[in-house]
Amino acid sequence: MKDVFAVSAPPHLKQKISVESVMWQVVLALMPALLMGIFFFGFQSLLLTLYSVLAAVLTEAIIQKFRKVPITIKDGSAVVTGILVAFNINVASPWWLPVAGSVFAIAIGKQVFGGLGFNIFNPALLGRAFLVASWPTLTTAGWTRTTPLWNSFKSSINGLQNLPNNVPEVITSATPLSVVKALRDTTQISRDMAETVMNNVASFPTIREIFWGNIGGVIGEVSALALLIGAAYLAWKHIIEWRIPVSYIGTVFVLIYIFGGINGLFSASLLLPVFHIFSGGLILGAFFMATDMVTSPVTKKGRLIFGIGCGILTVVIRLVGGYPEGVSYSILLMNIAVPLIDKYTVPKIFGEVKA
Repeated sequence: MKDVFAVSAPPHLKQKISVESVMWQVVLALMPALLMGIFFFGFQSLLLTLYSVLAAVLTEAIIQKFRKVPITIKDGSAVVTGILVAFNINVASPWWLPVAGSVFAIAIGKQVFGGLGFNIFNPALLGRAFLVASWPTLTTAGWTRTTPLWNSFKSSINGLQNLPNNVPEVITSATPLSVVKALRDTTQISRDMAETVMNNVASFPTIREIFWGNIGGVIGEVSALALLIGAAYLAWKHIIEWRIPVSYIGTVFVLIYIFGGINGLFSASLLLPVFHIFSGGLILGAFFMATDMVTSPVTKKGRLIFGIGCGILTVVIRLVGGYPEGVSYSILLMNIAVPLIDKYTVPKIFGEVKA
């Protein structure tokens, strides 16, 4: 043979896509949630996000400079991490909290493993876990929300220089999930009364407010609508696919409907699973964190298993654990299992014969 061809292993797929283009499109998809955070919480949420992004980018650049490897801050991955860390921060937090989370996320969650593509944990979730473990009061208590900007605009239109005295600028309250968690754990009232109150909390008006974003919580997980708009954009661009989000959210829906009630199996209303889906960080985690290309399975069957595992762990933590939210830890725990999932879900080679 005169001509010799070098053929690489399949699949042979050529597209005009790069890490940089994917990451910056994720940044774009997160913008609706950031805008809603600014609308409901004020410009402090934007400042905290900028602090977090700047800390993430500088940390990556400094460590890569120290390691004497190419500096890759232009690829946008550090920006994504910084935004996601900030999205898990209470707007009343001090400026150094998102900075500490981003530094840990990049240094320990990413660069210590060798950089993008080698990390086994989602860096942003690892940064959040670090903040919760180090400053639990700042990260889990006293959710604060400011009066929506629309009230200020409306006041200006009406010719008012300042908001009326009877309109509070800051409201501190518990998250809807923590209220439901307290009702499940309470011994002050009967189980029947607790379940009645819980079903009233998980009612259509409450779900409507949660879906729009008019609730207390952290910056990025407030408006489910804004997150779904960004997720739809990523799905349209084929950056994420349906298996992990659908299996994750579907598992939560089924298990909450079966076990979420107080008076035994199937005692919960159908609205309670919907309430759990739109509350807390489930939408943010299912579409923007669990689907991380580096830390999620590469096989189709593996992605379904990964999503189901995340859903099971989330429900266990929410219903049985002492913490009302379980999204972050469920994804981190399933990140550990990804190599094992990939090992046992690799498709058989065409024509393979069992030994």
